[in-house]
Amino acid sequence: MKIVLHEIPIRDLVKDYLDLHEEGVTGYGGRLDIRPKYQREFIYNDSQRNEVIRTVSKGFPLNVMYWVKNGEDTYEVLDGQQRTISICEYCIGRFTVDGRGYFNLTDDEREKFLSYPLMVYFCEGKESEKLKWFETINIAGVELSPQELKNAVYSGPWVTDAKKYFSRAIGRGVRLSDRFVNVRVNRQELLELALKWISRGKITEYMAAHQHDADSRPLQEYFEKVLEWIEQVFPTYRHEMRGLPWGEYYNEFSDKKFDAEQNDLRVAELMQDEEVTRPSGIYAYLLTGNERYLSLRTFDRRDRRILYERQQGICPYCKKHFEIGDMAADHITPWSKGGKTVLENGQMLCTECNLKKSDK
Repeated sequence: MKIVLHEIPIRDLVKDYLDLHEEGVTGYGGRLDIRPKYQREFIYNDSQRNEVIRTVSKGFPLNVMYWVKNGEDTYEVLDGQQRTISICEYCIGRFTVDGRGYFNLTDDEREKFLSYPLMVYFCEGKESEKLKWFETINIAGVELSPQELKNAVYSGPWVTDAKKYFSRAIGRGVRLSDRFVNVRVNRQELLELALKWISRGKITEYMAAHQHDADSRPLQEYFEKVLEWIEQVFPTYRHEMRGLPWGEYYNEFSDKKFDAEQNDLRVAELMQDEEVTRPSGIYAYLLTGNERYLSLRTFDRRDRRILYERQQGICPYCKKHFEIGDMAADHITPWSKGGKTVLENGQMLCTECNLKKSDK
């Protein structure tokens, strides 16, 4: 990993500054991606922005910035995006500070501003080295998300295309998935989620393998198959479906046959079941058959005391006496057979007998 500190005068930074909004922001003679295409558009508030200009105008030190070298003579801002945009926007007259704009400065003041040296670390090396370094350095300002760091390391046509689909507010991936995911799109979390699903958690390896692909079409197609599968298996949408690990369910169960009509009926029944305390777990339960996803009601502390006293501490299976702390409350008739969490359907079993009953 090679990390070299450079002094970049502001006049070089603002040369050919161009803000194309969703198409990105560039500067440094067109060689610096200040905000790459479709990356979150975070801008300092007026107070933060003005303090950057005051710091530079007074000649005070500004925090160091980090640029990633991604070509022979091209770079991408890893840290310092908002400071950089604030400086450039001021230099093209977009705002004033303390009643004075850039074009109201005297020639000497303007020269002093343009000659101010920004301290910038140029970072280059293997992708794995860069990622490890970026994850450990103390990023100033607004901390980058894990996926934003990976995007910087594996920048290229694949990342640009993926961000267009998964990171734009009007991107197809965002529009299609809004009902089923609970992520911050502007922090690249939807892209991260799709990558996690398709790679089964090996995001870095997947991005490294596809970094130089012309587009991200396979990822997009996979993502849309997941969304289509959800609607085929559970046709009626409920807000409890939002935020579930649907890609993981798809990976495991997409080859299994499900009766969509029957699923709809069961979901409706379970939503009305007072024993089910986690409605969002109904979908995983119907896919797996595992009751733990439902967080079924259990006997509370008072119920356990009543049951214990009613039995006088005697386990009905082994007929031995135990302290209450050595016993567990149990449903005589299990939930799967219609049992409810009521005292009439409760009993206290010793730990060993309870485990034996569970095994059966």
